Amino acid sequence: MSKIIRIGTRDSELALWQANTVKEKLESFGHKATLVPVKSTGDLQLDKPLYELGITGIFTKTLDIAMLKGEIDIAVHSMKDVPTTLPKGIVKGAVLERANHLDILAYKKNEEFLAQPDAIIATGSLRRKAQWLNRYPTHTVVDLRGNINSRYQKLKDNNWNAAIFAAAGLNRIDLQPENTIGLTWMVPAPAQGAILVVANEKDSFSREACAELNHEPTETCTYLEREFLRILEGGCTAPIGALATIDEDTVTLKGVLLTTDGKKKLEAEFSAPLGKHEFLGRDCANSILSRGGKLLMNEIQGATLKTHIFSTKDLTPNQRQHFKAGIRVKSQDFIKISPNRIPATLLKTEIENVILTSKNAVEALLTHRTGNDLQFKNIYCVGRKTKRFIESRLGPVRHQEKNAKKLAEYLIEYLEGTEVTYFCSNLRMDDLPNILTENNIKVNEIEAYTTKPAGIEISDHVEGMLFFSPSTVQSYLHKNRPDKVAYCIGETTANEARKSFKDVRVAKIPTVESVIDLVNENYSH
Repeated sequence: MSKIIRIGTRDSELALWQANTVKEKLESFGHKATLVPVKSTGDLQLDKPLYELGITGIFTKTLDIAMLKGEIDIAVHSMKDVPTTLPKGIVKGAVLERANHLDILAYKKNEEFLAQPDAIIATGSLRRKAQWLNRYPTHTVVDLRGNINSRYQKLKDNNWNAAIFAAAGLNRIDLQPENTIGLTWMVPAPAQGAILVVANEKDSFSREACAELNHEPTETCTYLEREFLRILEGGCTAPIGALATIDEDTVTLKGVLLTTDGKKKLEAEFSAPLGKHEFLGRDCANSILSRGGKLLMNEIQGATLKTHIFSTKDLTPNQRQHFKAGIRVKSQDFIKISPNRIPATLLKTEIENVILTSKNAVEALLTHRTGNDLQFKNIYCVGRKTKRFIESRLGPVRHQEKNAKKLAEYLIEYLEGTEVTYFCSNLRMDDLPNILTENNIKVNEIEAYTTKPAGIEISDHVEGMLFFSPSTVQSYLHKNRPDKVAYCIGETTANEARKSFKDVRVAKIPTVESVIDLVNENYSH
């Protein structure tokens, strides 16, 4: 036993505690060992959330390289940080007995914020963020990076209500916040609380030495949790939790998958006798995948990897599936619609000629009266979808055209009477009322709803934008440059886009699916 085993470790206080624990255990079995601290990429890049760094094994990669180069013999990791597939040439040496697996909430002052709609919670973990927002959807979650000591200091220095930590990490460095709550409802990260020792596959001496440290029950539980993770194809970029427990002769595994915003959540729990538990990870993962997990994983990947396309309208699951494989898509509504107050006296009387150019106008009217109460003699509209919606909620449509200009031209020739009531938005286009007014038709404009920009800054990596109305184009331009391909649902939207964008493409028919077909054609080359 003359060989000195070189133990590679990160140089944070927690990592050094873990490495020293392994060193002490090896020495208790008569081995000699020394520590070799190494900084990892995850420690150096503290300006970005973990998932934005874009690779798995962010805290283990540097140590893997050092081991394969022969600079260290073994490495010690928090097992939850280790990718489910180890690099070629590196093998598991030992899994130490697991400590407390819980997530802990460290908070300031009191717990009243838990019952309030507004609170700020800090965490650098997508899993913790997703589960917190699933339980407290109105709270705000901010990013928190750094070692445990620096994270706790940031909690004290900022106006946050609380921050989430791993109980095992706090205990290991004897950091004891004054106010804490054990989050027993939160499913931990796979292998949370466990320490993994890895070794060079060719180093039989170090491997045999590490084997003496192995804790079999922890090894069994963490294997199942990590198998669940592996099958779901998750990592630092997916909100996945798993916990396996052994109660006498029964093994139970609970797994969870969420979207990053916490709005969607899938859970599974299976049990099996000890000795017949081998496929629990697979069974839990397949159960979730078969109940919509594949779609959730696609959403997650689209949210964390480089995005090709961004839609200014929130897309449905079916619409997302309409994109070709390999096209990563994000979507968010770029305008907010709120109905305006319309005088009750106006809606109580019969209106001879009504113009509706969007579903939003119809929905705004229906916040004041039911379809049966509205007395509209002749309804004219723009768009087939709007027509179908009107006829399902209000009544028959006298005539429909594909855009406002054509509807105005029709009304000039065929309108019964010389007056129309136009229920519109504050951001309506000028074509229709101008054409009618120039042709001696009186237009009574009523702002039925308000359209407000709700755009966000779009990454430079995004190659194309989907636009579904002129107002979505305007909302986008409030915070972004017109340097992408503009895929538009119709000519009215395209005309607005052409004022700023060089590359504007128009769908063959005015449907979301037709706009997506434009994208698919572009990515088929």
